Amino acid sequence: MYKLQKTIRETLEAIFQGSIVLPAIQREFIWRPEQVCSLFDSLMRGYPFGTFLYWNVEPSNSGEYKWYGFVRDWHEKIARHNPESRPLPNTSLVAVLDGQQRLTALNIGLRGSMAWRIPRTHAKFLSNYPERHLHLNILGEDPEGSEHRYQFRFLRKDRDLSASETEHWFKVSNILSCESEAKVRAEVARIGLPEGAFARLDALRRVVHENSVIVAYEESSQETERVLHIFTRMNGGGTPLSYPDLLLSVIVEQFGDMRKDILDFVDELNGIGGGFSFSKDFVLKASLTLLDRDVRFKVENFNKAHVDKFQSEWENIKTALRRSVLLVESFGFSAENLSSNNALLPIAYYLYLRKSAPSDSDEQAIRLWLIRSLMKRGVWSSGFDSLLNALRPVIKSNGAARFPKEEIEAAMASRGKSLEFSDEELHGLAKITIHDGRVFPLLTLLFDFVDLADNKFHIDHVFPHVKFGTDMLRQFRVPDEQHERYRDMRDRLPNLQLLEGKKNVQKQAVLPSEWLNRQYPGAARQAYEERHLLGDVPEGLDEFEAFYEARRKRLEEKIRRLLGYA
Repeated sequence: MYKLQKTIRETLEAIFQGSIVLPAIQREFIWRPEQVCSLFDSLMRGYPFGTFLYWNVEPSNSGEYKWYGFVRDWHEKIARHNPESRPLPNTSLVAVLDGQQRLTALNIGLRGSMAWRIPRTHAKFLSNYPERHLHLNILGEDPEGSEHRYQFRFLRKDRDLSASETEHWFKVSNILSCESEAKVRAEVARIGLPEGAFARLDALRRVVHENSVIVAYEESSQETERVLHIFTRMNGGGTPLSYPDLLLSVIVEQFGDMRKDILDFVDELNGIGGGFSFSKDFVLKASLTLLDRDVRFKVENFNKAHVDKFQSEWENIKTALRRSVLLVESFGFSAENLSSNNALLPIAYYLYLRKSAPSDSDEQAIRLWLIRSLMKRGVWSSGFDSLLNALRPVIKSNGAARFPKEEIEAAMASRGKSLEFSDEELHGLAKITIHDGRVFPLLTLLFDFVDLADNKFHIDHVFPHVKFGTDMLRQFRVPDEQHERYRDMRDRLPNLQLLEGKKNVQKQAVLPSEWLNRQYPGAARQAYEERHLLGDVPEGLDEFEAFYEARRKRLEEKIRRLLGYA
């Protein structure tokens, strides 16, 4: 039945004390900072908070399950996972089956923090993940017509929070110590704020300390099957619980707690090089792949026999996946430019069977196959499971001594996933845009002499992006009616190159001829232009179109040659 629950403050206190917990079937916290801010804005405006689903677990049953706590201080790199709860036998518990994201958002906003990476900084350094706390501007509101009214923001600890006539950022967690209206008035007076600030701050106090905004359906049955049926029904909307989440819970509950090992390993893989975006779904799919199971996510594929095998082979599975990720990282890939994580699974299967690191010749064959498959549209999307099931016997039969690139490609073609390119496709590749996910692998294929393993390379505009503004184009006497066409050419392959990150920062908005004279004086400039297929780089934008078309032809010729169509 549905019941009004405790206030937000009382609910957070119960979470802190460990009497409100999460079952293993719950996913990780996945909300973004702006979603947390939206939730607090909705609460302040009196909008519906949504209903929750609580499972009242009796003391006699509480020791039968694995429980987890709520995230409080979320950190993108080192603290994204729910903490394990201490053993709770013979204790009455409330398990949250629906509402975890909202309760975690409240816990973070009122008791904790969020830390995410500063854009365009290296993923490996913790200093690039500053801690941020939720604040409310108690002197201002968002403009009329915006999605929000109240200005909630996650602000860095080192931000200057000096007050002004329109801004005073109040740390939201401080409202927990302002239980009464008198304390709010005292706080406003202490800070020296105008009387108008009191209303906004007291509204926050009432939301946290007085209003009963949490409504939950309480299920008291101790029959696990009934609870799971209710859970899956309640989680049918919003962001659905993925099947792998349920499968992982089966592993956790029935065959030993592999959850921490799996999540720790996902974090390890994602921390390699410039960072990746693998999930536990990927690791579970890999386990099915490497152990020659049906790769579809079905309950029968995670029976006790598979889980026992999974546990006994876990170190070998990790070794194969680790080698695969390190290998593609040496090719220059990361989360920013690897368009399909699934493409790594045939590679991992081959390395798992070999039980050794790839040879130099293997590395080259794997690289060419991977790039080719990423450049061909649709290979790693629909029908992936059936394709993967078909590739494994081909790899097993032909991969004893080498990576069987030709046999794999033949098997892919027989499944409608040919890696052959038509004349139209080859012509199109020579002018794809910087926004196309295929542009990075194509550039690495064209310019394989760059040291992608030890240096971070950027996709750079040969003629800088900022030089294509109206004033600059007019300065070089480009007719106004040609400006949009020039801006379109600016972002296509003939005006792109791979440039080492440090050099790209130094280059910035300098025209290429000037930069080349400075960076590669004398004969070195001609050598650079030849290696990068630049041709004779003009001084200004007035000859950009001729440069673009000449380089497009050179690029297309090389693409055809590298892909075997010369």
